[in-house]
Amino acid sequence: MAMESESAPRWFLFAGRNFSNRYKNCSDWRRFGPNTMADDREVLRELWDGRLPIKFNLAADEVASMEHPEPCYLLVPRQSYFPLVADKVQRYFLKYTANSQGEEMWLEYEGQPLKWHYPIGVLFDLHASSTMLPWSLVVHFQKFPEDELLHCPGKDAVESHFMSSVKEADTLKHRGQVINGMQKKDHKQLWMGLQNDKFDQFWAINRRLMEHGEENCFKHLPFRLYQADKPCIQRLFRPITEEGEQRLLGDLVREVAPQVFNTEVEDTSGSWKVVIQGVEPPMETPVQWLSEHFSYPDNFLHICLVNSR
Repeated sequence: MAMESESAPRWFLFAGRNFSNRYKNCSDWRRFGPNTMADDREVLRELWDGRLPIKFNLAADEVASMEHPEPCYLLVPRQSYFPLVADKVQRYFLKYTANSQGEEMWLEYEGQPLKWHYPIGVLFDLHASSTMLPWSLVVHFQKFPEDELLHCPGKDAVESHFMSSVKEADTLKHRGQVINGMQKKDHKQLWMGLQNDKFDQFWAINRRLMEHGEENCFKHLPFRLYQADKPCIQRLFRPITEEGEQRLLGDLVREVAPQVFNTEVEDTSGSWKVVIQGVEPPMETPVQWLSEHFSYPDNFLHICLVNSR
């Protein structure tokens, strides 16, 4: 289904992930004004409703029963975190292992332990964006990789991590004024909206974190840039130039990862692609628009640089 909102860049066509950028320069984007997010509700909804079919397999060397368990299949939200959706997986496989309920489950893909504090969609885009679906993961209850993963004692840890990210993002965007001006019940509604997969409940609060008044932009862009087997990159980045011009996705990637992209914004090395929310936006897309619409619920724009070879 094509996104027909007047304020959404017309490259945004979800059905086939096809893009034909309509807006060639910043002046086209500027006509939308400072607070057009509500007009792009369809874009936000499509991203929220994104799902990944996943096939969970118990590690062969951890099977303690005579019968090898069948895989467990789930359709999970891209916006969520594995500890919020994997309860069924843990209950299903525990009876086939020699471990008690106290053992911490962790997931692996092709030998790579998956970081639970990354959104599920980010993990897929970073490690498996070119793989066939369903995404096949290995479930472990033993040999927790202490040097690679953080422990997750429960959903409270996910909530703490999530709210810390939201507060950090608002500090970058609004000097923390919006999140600090909210009541505790607003913070809880944000979290419960994510945990319970309730779009309207979440966005009733989150839209306040995405507004920018008459300034037309955030102070700094909350983003994290990822490459497989490398630390994620995060630094201060203004969404406009000193002259007041909108900065583009190509500007950001060229500044943060110059080794990947050549001098010209439109000219990549041919072996890399930029993936955000499962989509490859054109390099000419304004980062302010992307931040408002393509950020994950933690309010960060998670950008994956994927080797396309």
